[in-house]
Amino acid sequence: MYSESDLQAAVDAKVLTPEAATAFRTHIASLRDAPGADEESFRLITGFNDIFVSIAAVILLVAVAWIGESIHPALAGVFVAGSAWLLAEYFTRRRRMALPSILLVLAFSGGVAATMIGFLVKHGEAIFGNHVNETTGALIASVIAFVTAGATWLHWRRFMVPVTIAAGTAALAATAVGLILSAVGMPDPSQTLLMALILVAGVGVFTLAMWWDRSDRTRTTRRSDVAFWLHLLAAPMIAHPVFHLLGVTSGDNITSGAAVMVVGIYIVFGLIALAIDRRALLVSALAYVLFAMTELFRTFGAVELNVALTAFVIGSALLMLSAFWQNARAVVVGILPADVANQLPATIRPQPAS
Repeated sequence: MYSESDLQAAVDAKVLTPEAATAFRTHIASLRDAPGADEESFRLITGFNDIFVSIAAVILLVAVAWIGESIHPALAGVFVAGSAWLLAEYFTRRRRMALPSILLVLAFSGGVAATMIGFLVKHGEAIFGNHVNETTGALIASVIAFVTAGATWLHWRRFMVPVTIAAGTAALAATAVGLILSAVGMPDPSQTLLMALILVAGVGVFTLAMWWDRSDRTRTTRRSDVAFWLHLLAAPMIAHPVFHLLGVTSGDNITSGAAVMVVGIYIVFGLIALAIDRRALLVSALAYVLFAMTELFRTFGAVELNVALTAFVIGSALLMLSAFWQNARAVVVGILPADVANQLPATIRPQPAS
């Protein structure tokens, strides 16, 4: 029910002593038979009231968007962004409710972007005439994303919700991609350039996530929560372009060679996930490896049971990895150079059985 950031807040408020907080973490880790840093915990809900408030907030935001849309398309975004900010003043700053805070951040960011989009929908033709093409569209999208990033920065300064950094980073990545596309255009319908840019942006987001992780190797502060959301953003930005370039997303049957490459890349993702103690890469790439394994079983003649066999193999492997995560991570981190291992989240090496 209580996250690491909650415990640290209690220490900062002198409700708990640092020694008491450390003893509590050690006790919980011993009950779970896992180091606290390896749990990759983040705060999502503190009780059913979080769900209740979130449902009510969504209903309210949909209502104000509907009302605003009936007046002017841009006002839908204005009303949503304004309402989300006002709700955050109470449910985030005063009540510190996790799930509503996440929803309100996303609603605020989306509302800011929707305001500009709604204005263009209403007045875009009068402003640009018939001169809007793919290049101009990419430039407009980059401007919208940049303004949204600035708005999320203001939200972060006010409310310090961890997911806000990921939302702002996503907007900045969209800004960079849009500016490059507006400069060079999109010459090929296969979207190779777009996917390459998203991959580069994903690596950049991953690097930023590792910077936040490195600043809190024991994962006891809000900085670890920020890193979690950044990893969650970076994972699909890396996984999807990689598998797109391999032809997995084309919708056609892939070759057995490509399927083997997909499985090999997934293993590499698994090693990276173990080293940094983050599971987002494994989750984001799961759909692709499931598809590739299904095609492999089909190739080898197991047509009727290919889906079942794939689910059995992947499910068993992931459960085994979860059960022996600490042991596997100790092996992976142990073979890394010391200066690299010392930058990664802290690991408690498993003790040999007595």
